Amino acid sequence: MSKRALISVSDKTGIVELAQKIHELGWEIISTGGTKASLDQAEIPNIAIDEVTGFPEMMDGRVKTLHPLIHGALLGRRDLPTHQEAMKEHGIQPIDLVVVNLYPFKETLLAGGNQAEMIEKIDIGGPSMLRSAAKNHAAVTVVCDPSDYEKVLTQLAENGETSLAFRQQLAAKVFRHTASYDALIAQYLTSEFPVEDEKPEKLTLTYELKQGMRYGENPQQSADFYESGLPTQYSIAQSQQLHGKALSYNNVRDADAALQIARDFDAPTVVALKHMNPCGIGTAADIEQAWDYAYEADPVSIFGGIIVLNREVNLATAQKMSKIFLEIIIAPSYSTEALEVLSKKKNIRLLTVDFSEKEHSKIEPLVTGVLGGLLVQNQDVITEHPEEWTTATKVSPTEDQMTALKFAWKAVKFVKSNGIIVTNSHQTLGVGPGQTNRVGSVKIALEAAAEKSPEMQENSVLGSDAFFPFADNIDEIAKAGIKAIVQPGGSVRDQEVIDACDKYGIAMVFTGLRHFRH
Repeated sequence: MSKRALISVSDKTGIVELAQKIHELGWEIISTGGTKASLDQAEIPNIAIDEVTGFPEMMDGRVKTLHPLIHGALLGRRDLPTHQEAMKEHGIQPIDLVVVNLYPFKETLLAGGNQAEMIEKIDIGGPSMLRSAAKNHAAVTVVCDPSDYEKVLTQLAENGETSLAFRQQLAAKVFRHTASYDALIAQYLTSEFPVEDEKPEKLTLTYELKQGMRYGENPQQSADFYESGLPTQYSIAQSQQLHGKALSYNNVRDADAALQIARDFDAPTVVALKHMNPCGIGTAADIEQAWDYAYEADPVSIFGGIIVLNREVNLATAQKMSKIFLEIIIAPSYSTEALEVLSKKKNIRLLTVDFSEKEHSKIEPLVTGVLGGLLVQNQDVITEHPEEWTTATKVSPTEDQMTALKFAWKAVKFVKSNGIIVTNSHQTLGVGPGQTNRVGSVKIALEAAAEKSPEMQENSVLGSDAFFPFADNIDEIAKAGIKAIVQPGGSVRDQEVIDACDKYGIAMVFTGLRHFRH
């Protein structure tokens, strides 16, 4: 009795070639629906599934493989006499090779399928066959990925069968595959049919390997880069690399942070970032001037930094950037001349990202790993309403100061807490990130700002990501000559802070919203 293979695939890539070689090796092929049509067209002998089951395909193909003569052939153990006797008694012929891939649920979802279309793309028979075959991998070879076809054929041609070790690897791959498939379905149905005021009792996430990495944050840490099962177009995962070596773990983290900052600015803007904190943000009427502002903000820290520009990189801007060492440049596009200039630098990485999709990226939840679990939260993308801000002090900000305060509030959102920033209306002047007390962050930001030219410091303001817990912060700010502050408010000592501002003639605006960034 010849060995049997069952082939049922939605993705027909390479399937005719696989079936032809299996047939040439003397295997009998069982097929279903569209797969059978492809094999018939190629004149490859095969048996229809209903010839095996004696039961017709029905309900638009919903019912065709869910039958004891199929699953008995997949699950029957070859080493148990009782199983063999049952198979013989019921006329079940073993199936030794299963080649199945699933209805294109993900592809249909990404194409914007409606709910009815999505429901029909939930495969039932396919996962059932894969799981049955994978469970019985001691005897059955199961293939869900066209990239494995050649490996299977090589082993069958050389040995007449596959090795147990290979079957074990394929079985594990099947369960990863079906788990990922089910996770996408669960995510979709949970979003379509939410239970009001209830959290899902289980979180189902799936990611696909994007890039293996040499190491993580440090050489002693292994790391890999996985992309969400449903890709986000405005992301590092979907960026196109035009030049340079592969991104490292730290590159990906930094580039992601820089992209999130750039997303909040609509005017031509350049973001320079180091170690997850902005070291320079400049916004202007054109991208070259925005680069000048970002560079001037901190010409020391920008060395070796990550740069995001939200407009095409032109020749003039590229020439300026090429004069210093930069790790990564990310932009929507590059002019031919700009790309030529920047590509001459061997160690720079040049990437493009689809900025037209930046609004869609805001809906993706943020997932943070902790020992033994995950934290999941929405992104901090709330719409700001400066017209609803309140002036807490006797002195109100001038029109120029208010413009600068709006810019400072956007920029400080991305500074690690405790976060302080000093800006003018179009560029950062000093950044005080991540100190264990707020006055420490204030001092760092003020010291950096004090090094700038008087012209840059004109109408400079200060922003704080959270409230000031003590008035001593205001004392430091007043010494530096800052005349306007933006902060959330909400401290039990707000009045002390307000009184200190009134003492120094400083205008202070409360936003009513904080932007912690741990």
